[in-house]
Amino acid sequence: MLLSKLVAVILLVSVTEAIPRFLAKRAAPILPLSTKGRDILDAHGNVFHYASTNWPGHQEIMVPEGLQHSSIEDIVAWFPKLGLNSVRLPFAIEMVDDYFANSPNQTLEKSVLNALGQSNGTKVLDQILSKNPQFSKTTTRLQVWDAVGKELSKQGVIIHLDNHVSKAFWCCGDDDGNGWFGEKYFHVENWKRGLAFMTKHAKENWPTFASIGLRNELRAAKVAEPVDWYTWYIHMTAAAKAVHEADPGALIFFSGLSYDTYIDPIPLGKTLNGTTGTSTAGKTAKFIPSDFAFEDKIVLEIHKYDFEATQDNCATFKRKWYQKGFQSMNPSDPATKYLFPMVISEWGFIHNGTYWNQTTYAKCLIEMVEEYQVSWQHWDISGSFYLQTRPGRKPNETIQGLEEFWGLLDYQWDDIRSPVTLENSLYKMIAALKS
Repeated sequence: MLLSKLVAVILLVSVTEAIPRFLAKRAAPILPLSTKGRDILDAHGNVFHYASTNWPGHQEIMVPEGLQHSSIEDIVAWFPKLGLNSVRLPFAIEMVDDYFANSPNQTLEKSVLNALGQSNGTKVLDQILSKNPQFSKTTTRLQVWDAVGKELSKQGVIIHLDNHVSKAFWCCGDDDGNGWFGEKYFHVENWKRGLAFMTKHAKENWPTFASIGLRNELRAAKVAEPVDWYTWYIHMTAAAKAVHEADPGALIFFSGLSYDTYIDPIPLGKTLNGTTGTSTAGKTAKFIPSDFAFEDKIVLEIHKYDFEATQDNCATFKRKWYQKGFQSMNPSDPATKYLFPMVISEWGFIHNGTYWNQTTYAKCLIEMVEEYQVSWQHWDISGSFYLQTRPGRKPNETIQGLEEFWGLLDYQWDDIRSPVTLENSLYKMIAALKS
């Protein structure tokens, strides 16, 4: 254990020395951000890249994970230690719905006990209050988020909010009620209200708030509005308008379809069609940036995991992935109609010390970032979850205290899970960015 901690410290020191540009930029007054062509620019006109990890807060308790194991201050301190300049904070619309309904379930006590039950919930609540004594049982979820947002700002970490789900539980699964406009839990008007509220609240309370993602991993659903690009256009542009009105300075991230695995119709300027035999039959639209007041705030996002355990060589890997939307980053491609910045808003794999070298995924991802100078947001920092609910999982849909083997930190949130994995993935992803 002592040796592993020593190795982790050495790696942290080495990566800090290797990437001083991120630490310097983090402390500088660089907001608001804007876009120009394929680039995100800071307030001084310099190119800015997100180098982030996710800190989930979208599951049933609806506060950021890990607070029973560590203080907010200590968790936030990992970001500069790891060389990260920003964080992606997933949240649930249900939290905002409860706020507007003045629900009695918003307190920390109710949130934890309702999710975990009386026995384990009481234990976890006591641990949270012990590690974070600024809170009490009556502290609300939003007050916890404010403490997180203010500490991130204090330590100079740029904040990106992500609307992960409507109903608070693990994302994502087919037909889970959260996947597409009009599905069981995905009430469009509540969603737009929630986005506008969180944007305005973050702008007014978290000094380093910079951007928001409209929706995580849109996907097909059997009982919902028509699943097509026309429906996407109507709702995503309306949501973006609401966000822009709430904070004209915020960047707005647009995700694609099929679990955000492709978004190429947007940079290619394709006609966005409705679906024959549905309410969108015969309807079309085109996503033209100049049509919008938020033209210089548009960012595209895409996800890439290694579910196929790829053994493609990197030339093949990059060629295949490029076709999913990276045309937005290439002004030399004659097929590209519109340039936008792209952010890989989720990528990652198990941190077991060996997986990074078992497929070509980690190596090729680094090459993709280096070639296209694309921002990224790793999944995730968490060493564990309060609980995780996956509909259809057997034997237990819900597991309390689940270990997150993909996380940067260990179960107790007090050490790096796998130094060799970070050395061969996260740190190289940081080094691949030139600004």
